[in-house]
Amino acid sequence: MKKIILTGDRPTGRLHLGHYVGSLKRRVELQESGEYDKTYIMIADAQALTDNADNPEKVRQNIIEVALDYLSCGIDPTRSTIFIQSQIAELCELAFYYMNLVTVSRLQRNPTVKTEIKLRNFEANIPVGFFTYPISQAADITAFDATTVPAGEDQEPMIEQTREIVRRFNYIYGDTLVEPDILLPTNSACCRLPGTDGMAKMSKSLGNCIYLSDTENEVSKRVKSMYTDPDHLRVSDPGKIEGNTVFSYLDAFCRPEHFCRISARISQPRRVEGPLPPRRTGRREGEEIPRSYSARGADSHTCPPQRVRERYPGRVRNIEKGQRGGSRKGCRDTQPCTPCHAHRLLL
Repeated sequence: MKKIILTGDRPTGRLHLGHYVGSLKRRVELQESGEYDKTYIMIADAQALTDNADNPEKVRQNIIEVALDYLSCGIDPTRSTIFIQSQIAELCELAFYYMNLVTVSRLQRNPTVKTEIKLRNFEANIPVGFFTYPISQAADITAFDATTVPAGEDQEPMIEQTREIVRRFNYIYGDTLVEPDILLPTNSACCRLPGTDGMAKMSKSLGNCIYLSDTENEVSKRVKSMYTDPDHLRVSDPGKIEGNTVFSYLDAFCRPEHFCRISARISQPRRVEGPLPPRRTGRREGEEIPRSYSARGADSHTCPPQRVRERYPGRVRNIEKGQRGGSRKGCRDTQPCTPCHAHRLLL
């Protein structure tokens, strides 16, 4: 049996990082692997109309945007067949026949359908086309005898629905259709990349995306808007990486050699270039210690003594001799340490 890939995206907008790590990156790898006989990549404009029927021009314009994102990611038209769903009328015809093999209650139990309905506030008024799009997706997959569907974890219930339709069809009409398998990302962090708000998966409708076509400044702005750890308010507060949006992105995009390179750079002692900052002789009477100072560890004695000595040897000697503000009167601790005095003078 030939090994055939069928995958695609709805042209409801530009593609984002969630698409890239969930399926696009893997599509390029599979295209280059040579393990598959054919690869079909569909721009599902007919499915996009199920919740954009009032704005068909939006779907029409986004067909070009999605196609450009495909090419920019490395999809090669000479090795992968890119096609538009609405241009193959037989797909709609096949979906119509499959509707007789699926019950309404089964569609209502589909976790992906329930999630999408909730995200779009369709609870009271669900468009029939949107409600039945798992059936349309099954028609797209089976029409090309696809054996493999690269997709994210959120699409697993949809592929299972397709397998159920295939089994039902083959039971009634004989062994005709091919039962497909889903191909999930190898990196578990890529299965469900969170949005920049950390509240849900990356989604155009939620406005928490980093788009593939964003400029460098736009990407920087979106990354800097992320919450790293909302509960980590002070240096002394324990941090956590579970559920942390930034760490999820590091897991998705950074390879082990990246972490080794960053770790080596951090472990190297810092060297100061140019003139030293102006000296300070302590705080005036009644002056509050700035929050940025206390957060850096003046009270918790987290300033590294050896690093302070290496960086400002002359000032540390003056402090130890009691010169230029080296007095202990201004320190809030009963037994202050020399590095804290050094740190105060250098702030």
